[in-house]
Amino acid sequence: MAKEVKLKVGIEDNLEEITLEIPESAPRPWDGQEDLKYVSKRIPRVDGEEKTSGRAKYTFDIQLPGMLHGKFLRSQHPAAVIRKIDTSKAEKYPGVKAILPVQEKLPMVVRFVGQEIIAVAAETPHQAAEACKLIDVTYDVRKFVVNKEIAMQKNAPIVYNTNVEEKSPEDESSENAEAVEQKSNIRGPRITPRDGTPDKVDAALAGSYATVEATYRTQVQTHCAMESHGVVAHWTADDKLKCWASTQAVFRVRDDLATAFSLPKSNVHVITKFMGGGFGAKLGLRIPGFMAAKLARKANRPVRLMLDRKEEHLSVGNRPDSVQTLRIGAKEDGTLTGIKLSSYGTAGTGTGAGTSGPARNIYKYEELYAEESDIFTNAGPGAAFRAPGHPQGAFALEQAIDELAHKLNMDPLAFRLLNTEHNEIRQTQLKIAAEKSNWKNRNPKPGADSGPIKRGIGIANSVWYYFYGQNFQVSTRVFSDGSVQVTNGVQDIGTGITTVIASVAAEELGLKPSDIVVSIGDSDYGYGPSSGGSVTTGGISPAVRDSAYLAKKRMFEIAAPLLETTPDNLDAADGTIFIKSDPAKSLTWKDVAKKIPGDNFITIGERKEDYFHPEIRTIHGVHVIEVAVDTETGVVKPERVFAVHDCGRSMNLLTTESQINGGIIQGLSYALFEDRTLDRNTGIMVNPNFEYYKIAGSMDIPEIKSVVLNVSYGHNSTGAIGIGEPATVATAGALANAIYNAIGVRVRELPMTPDKVLRALEMRKGAES
Repeated sequence: MAKEVKLKVGIEDNLEEITLEIPESAPRPWDGQEDLKYVSKRIPRVDGEEKTSGRAKYTFDIQLPGMLHGKFLRSQHPAAVIRKIDTSKAEKYPGVKAILPVQEKLPMVVRFVGQEIIAVAAETPHQAAEACKLIDVTYDVRKFVVNKEIAMQKNAPIVYNTNVEEKSPEDESSENAEAVEQKSNIRGPRITPRDGTPDKVDAALAGSYATVEATYRTQVQTHCAMESHGVVAHWTADDKLKCWASTQAVFRVRDDLATAFSLPKSNVHVITKFMGGGFGAKLGLRIPGFMAAKLARKANRPVRLMLDRKEEHLSVGNRPDSVQTLRIGAKEDGTLTGIKLSSYGTAGTGTGAGTSGPARNIYKYEELYAEESDIFTNAGPGAAFRAPGHPQGAFALEQAIDELAHKLNMDPLAFRLLNTEHNEIRQTQLKIAAEKSNWKNRNPKPGADSGPIKRGIGIANSVWYYFYGQNFQVSTRVFSDGSVQVTNGVQDIGTGITTVIASVAAEELGLKPSDIVVSIGDSDYGYGPSSGGSVTTGGISPAVRDSAYLAKKRMFEIAAPLLETTPDNLDAADGTIFIKSDPAKSLTWKDVAKKIPGDNFITIGERKEDYFHPEIRTIHGVHVIEVAVDTETGVVKPERVFAVHDCGRSMNLLTTESQINGGIIQGLSYALFEDRTLDRNTGIMVNPNFEYYKIAGSMDIPEIKSVVLNVSYGHNSTGAIGIGEPATVATAGALANAIYNAIGVRVRELPMTPDKVLRALEMRKGAES
């Protein structure tokens, strides 16, 4: 059965009424005119005390009786074929209990330095590490390539060379050599639009009043989550597998383990109570988890396998680099005519180097054509990383947009307004940025600021997409003492979903967030989403509310005869259940709970498809960054960031702002410092630690002010959309535009380190002379 409800939807206070049909068992969606008590307010993290006191147990903190410690022997060669492995000496080393190859059959192909070869389990981490040193591996060392430009050449070593990699060099025949010459390290190009040609965009650009064209370069960035990858694996006597994992995807790890070991899902139990970040690199089982479980089974003892920082840099993912040549054009009135992008990059032995998302989805244009290619190199594989491809793409696009605006003698913010007239949310954000940031005080002429310390202000747009998933199951259990437990298997990766769940349930039940016991991070609970792609909050919060709503209805059924009324005449707030027309007639929540038959009851809320499909394909953001550039040293110092973002209705304004701050900080770190560096002569990463792989510290962080735009769609019961990705997308582009406004010359390569700034200044000086 269905019922009709009327909702006020729109942006902030600019609302219009719609009529919506929803299931009879569902609550009326929160709309734009509702001022809620906890939801959309700044609610402190309910698990904050556990984390700050040290009581929170992360995977590394799990200690089991008889637990062993795992360690990998990793390749020191970037390209080789393993012919023989001798573990006899290692097997005799004190404390060693299990040794297993990552690949059971030889020969084994090595494609990057740090690739896992052998896993060892011993009584102590030191014993496992020492045993690895005693393993004798026979390699046929091959030619390799870690530079993508060299990898693209016809005579470059082939990363995926299936014709010769299982033969010794002396066995390579001319026939094999000919076969190799037919291969390539280039995968692509992928064309947008599919099956399109550049003819239309070339014509649009040729007819433009003004065009700009430039090449932009971005670097490889590693994830650098504070908690490294790791698992504790334990087989029980009945051949069931229990695994504590640092993961963004409890249920995906469960499914991967069940498949790998041919187990029913019911025999695999995965737990992630607390987790120290992932940024996309922890969305599945991966080799460490698989090998920990294999070692534990062989040794018949629990095994903990946690990677160290060097291993994190080498083997578990990165953001691919890029080289983007971008040409855009506009008419005399400033409207965009065409965007033409040619992009390539390397994810090492993986793929995912695309960058066209911002070009395709931020601005209105007449024609677009993009070619994107992955270049295989002998380096660790890339992985999903907070808005994959978008920080790279926005760094290029937003500088090109800025440059074209200057060429047309237009205000860069006004130029963006002109070319986003199709998007009311983006228009609103840009107008807020124009009014509330310091934009109006920027240098009217870039580089005009006097003195060696020059200041500038830059702007850039962001884009991400609305994903949410379905069929997640949340249970609300109300006990006869009035306590409430809300349960789902979703993991909290540090972003605050635990607090969101407590706030949503409390809002619906008329209780306080502190009254709600939230139990999550366990595959034995109801099915929950993976935390990637900004899915978690939009995916799980409607199921939380729907479950709590059903629990409230049950409590109303119990309370109604006690208050001599019917359930539909009741409401709940401030820990009481009362008659709507006469709130003085009430009972406390706990008094009603005492009448629950038996000990407790449980209601289940399930995430279904959105009620309807409004135009929520993208979520948006705009950053305005103020910067100081020392033209004598080249040092760039961000001073202020003003950010405007939307995520439907924010479930918790405090954690939403925290997510925006985190995305900005990570974006600044990417823009100014981070850079994985490989020795092209050895293939070895030369900065696999936090001493030489620089990330932003507390002294590098500017003042950050964010505005969260409340956008009501009425698409589900909470109106939530994720916010994890967008804040990192625009940051590097906005910073690059601020640097240009400060010094009058563009820096088109990341990271924008002092040497690159000084080089750009020297090039301008040379051009002027």
